[in-house]
Amino acid sequence: MSRSVPGGAPDDMGHTTYARVRAGQVNAVQAALEDHTGRLDWPREQIEHYRTARLRALLSHACERSPFHARRLRGLDPSTATVADLASLPMMTKQDAQDEWDSIVTTRDLDRERAERILAEQQWFSYTPSDEQVFSSGGSSGVRGVYVWDWQFYVSAACLAWRIQTREERRAPVRSPSRLAVLAAGIPPHASTPLFDVPTAPGMETVVIPAGAPFDEIVAAVAAARPTHLVGYASVIGRLARVALAGDLQVRPVRVSTNSEPLLDEDRHAIDEAWSATIHNLWGSTEVGVQAVGCGHGEGLHVCEDEVVLERVDASGTPVAADAPAARTLATGLANRTFPFIRYDLGDQVTLLPGTCPCGSAFVRVADIGGRRDDDFRYGTKTVPASAFRYVLGADPRVSEYQVRQTVDGAEIFAVGEPDVARLTSAVASALRRQGLSDPQVRIEVVDHLQRHHASGKLQRFIALR
Repeated sequence: MSRSVPGGAPDDMGHTTYARVRAGQVNAVQAALEDHTGRLDWPREQIEHYRTARLRALLSHACERSPFHARRLRGLDPSTATVADLASLPMMTKQDAQDEWDSIVTTRDLDRERAERILAEQQWFSYTPSDEQVFSSGGSSGVRGVYVWDWQFYVSAACLAWRIQTREERRAPVRSPSRLAVLAAGIPPHASTPLFDVPTAPGMETVVIPAGAPFDEIVAAVAAARPTHLVGYASVIGRLARVALAGDLQVRPVRVSTNSEPLLDEDRHAIDEAWSATIHNLWGSTEVGVQAVGCGHGEGLHVCEDEVVLERVDASGTPVAADAPAARTLATGLANRTFPFIRYDLGDQVTLLPGTCPCGSAFVRVADIGGRRDDDFRYGTKTVPASAFRYVLGADPRVSEYQVRQTVDGAEIFAVGEPDVARLTSAVASALRRQGLSDPQVRIEVVDHLQRHHASGKLQRFIALR
């Protein structure tokens, strides 16, 4: 059973229709999880064989149905293509995806105009007559995105998001009844709510709590839900953990799944200290789906290699060695046939982890994602990494949440909590001087809450000058 609080779905015919179709999708996810959890034990040879077959099928479909990709793939034979052959293709950018929408989408009855109309008219999440869903991103990167998920892509993404947790539930069942609190957008048009509102244990109840609601309402809703499992935006769950450490939230989740934002060290430590819960961090995107998930046993995240190809490349798009630094990460989603993303620039940097994970999985691991490269601030010829702020602000126990806005000669910081403003201002200024700014100007304002995106519920923690 699933419900939404506060500000949940309207109780109308549209919601009833959506709930009926969604029930079928969730059942499809539960059935497909049997296959997906089994894949976690595949040896390398089987992973690579399956991935190659999936890649060839995707490329063939894209060549046949998408004029945009047909042009890009000219000269490549999909029937014999390998992962290495992708390097011969140009990169695909977010601007490409939005400018070329009608020549990318592969269904004949859907174009950008109709997709925008669906977004404008729907009162709640909805499906097209062909069982597709249309989502939109918050545009934090500067480019608003409109995306379409078909039935099978949703099933694949949900399985990737939940299969590791499902395996762990089977190995060590949690107390009954189990309850999942989903801290996500909570409203259309963001994809997080449908993706994460999925039970992972028999009889599990789920409740959706909009992450953009006033924080005291979120705390009250989580307290009322008494969740055994928490899933949602990393910054929100980190802040809840700090409330629990202060004694103002009496819940004891045994499993925590974080997503949609970088899981910062300060949030991970707070979650561990508050609940000693197993943490599954997830790295994904509306475009490609779920790219990697943490198992809770070893460092980093296991790449979902059976459904996505990741390429670490230099600035020109040429793949780099496993132990070399990369300028960007390109992704090819193998499950999305309706709106294919092939060699798509994710805007993230990843580092491969060596060795075998203690969980025994042969899937490659990457380090926890530290954030987009555009989180860094540039002052003339000097670049100040986001970590310069994180190491100061995230280490202050009296700051529960923060947002940093770049100014011409420094930064304006909004902090939730009760910090010593003078001391914190001095510490941030010192950190900026160590990064090469001669006379950084820092202003800190204490606020009750931070403004999250109205649709996605995400917090853009670092806002650079445009």
